[in-house]
Amino acid sequence: MSASVGVELAGKQLHARPHSRCFVCGQDNPAGLKIAFRRMEGDGVAAAWTPETPWEGFRGIVHGGLVSTVLDEAMSKAVAASGNEALTAELRVRFRLPVRSKETFAIRGWIVRRNKRLIETEAVLTDLRGIEHSHAWGRFLSLLKAK
Repeated sequence: MSASVGVELAGKQLHARPHSRCFVCGQDNPAGLKIAFRRMEGDGVAAAWTPETPWEGFRGIVHGGLVSTVLDEAMSKAVAASGNEALTAELRVRFRLPVRSKETFAIRGWIVRRNKRLIETEAVLTDLRGIEHSHAWGRFLSLLKAK
């Protein structure tokens, strides 16, 4: 069960390029996570996520690659919320505690700084008590529009 919190930015879904079949946030992907991000104060985004058992890498624990994917998406959504279109250039994840399936987690992503085309971001996955289970740092490279 994924959270169905709506995200809109000026009447549009929070995507740099709308894609309803996105694995993480696409509502039209039958195999997807269907996580709905909402815009927070500033350039931050948030969502709730309850991972299912098919996403486990070890019994009861969600696969780390999937946790990394969710955190990457949170940072990507923060970049999109700031009005930028960018691609992940670098991703680093620290796994602090196991992410257990069937538990609900809060996901937050935000922009730390911008430098010309490089956008530095962070994201966290916390349980409902606020205890951090995973933390990510990312760098996104802004796409330049052709003239």
